[in-house]
Amino acid sequence: MNNSNSMINKKTKIILSSLAAVIIIGGLAWMTYSLAHQEDESKEDDKAMMAQEQAIVEVDTMMLRKQTFQKQILCNGKLAAIRKAELMCPRGGEVVQTVNVKNGQRVSAGSVLAVAGMRDRKIQLEKAKRDLERAKVELQDKLIGLGYDGNTSNVPAEVLHRAEVTSGYYSAKYALQSAESSLSDCRLLAPFSGRVSELVARSYQRGDKFCTLIDDSFFDVEFQILEAELSSVRIGTQVKMSPFIDDDLLLTGSVTEINPTIDSKGLVSVKARIRNTSDRLLDGMNVKVIIENSVPDMFVVPKEAVVERDGYHVVFVYDPSTRRAVWTYVDIVYSNLTSYAITGCERKNTTVKAGDIVITSGNLNLADDTEVKVVETKE
Repeated sequence: MNNSNSMINKKTKIILSSLAAVIIIGGLAWMTYSLAHQEDESKEDDKAMMAQEQAIVEVDTMMLRKQTFQKQILCNGKLAAIRKAELMCPRGGEVVQTVNVKNGQRVSAGSVLAVAGMRDRKIQLEKAKRDLERAKVELQDKLIGLGYDGNTSNVPAEVLHRAEVTSGYYSAKYALQSAESSLSDCRLLAPFSGRVSELVARSYQRGDKFCTLIDDSFFDVEFQILEAELSSVRIGTQVKMSPFIDDDLLLTGSVTEINPTIDSKGLVSVKARIRNTSDRLLDGMNVKVIIENSVPDMFVVPKEAVVERDGYHVVFVYDPSTRRAVWTYVDIVYSNLTSYAITGCERKNTTVKAGDIVITSGNLNLADDTEVKVVETKE
């Protein structure tokens, strides 16, 4: 009986021990699960907060105010040098002995560009000088034979003229002038200061055309405007010009000519003149022409501030009280390269006013009532 009770007690202890172990293990598991669940919830909360922070768009803004807008007329134009001369080889058809220039070289007025046939002309000149000296002696002899002392100032004009002709002095003097002119024609001189272009002549070759000389100290800019823009352009109107291949080069000039005829396309030809302050400008170069006119009392915003929604132009106005972007329809009155002049949209019956804070960046993906964070505000 005692042995039986003892065995029962042992079994009971084993069962109780097992139950205690299960309870302890279960408690530990529950604690581990709870801690892990709390950590997961904390991570989810952090992620939600981060997503909320990331959803707030950072933007730049500007304060809207009335200012002067630079209305622009944009045209395509072409440069034309104010003077251009096609120069022929000296002594056309003869061999060019020396070419002293190359394409692109700048030369001064009177510079010797080339020489041709000079050797024979020098010989002719020397002969003409000798012939004139002999004729002078012959003239003196004739005057002495006529009873004069050789001083031509004491000889009557009629007698002197007859003696100059019969002595050969007159013809010798003319021959010398002709030889000097012929020698001068052997040299091609620059008629004005400029730049050599289209040089085709070569030394020791025959040819007719030598080069084209361009005076590029000033350029005429030839362009066309619309008939409707004619009221904004007059003689003396300032223009800005920039080559298509070089936006960094900006030159200023003024209108010099307006053709008083409108063509079949409704265009008017205009010419302006600019001073060339750069070697980067070339005759015939294509350029952008900008004509500016000041328009006062306009609301001016950068082009980046205006986006298009449903066929309308829209700006987003920042509301400081809610820190949200308000969708606002606008009309564009004028445009230039960088800015718009805007008003409220007439079709949507909206308005803009001085003091409105307009979002100028970060607005491409904005919707109405989007929460935003202002990084910078420009006055």
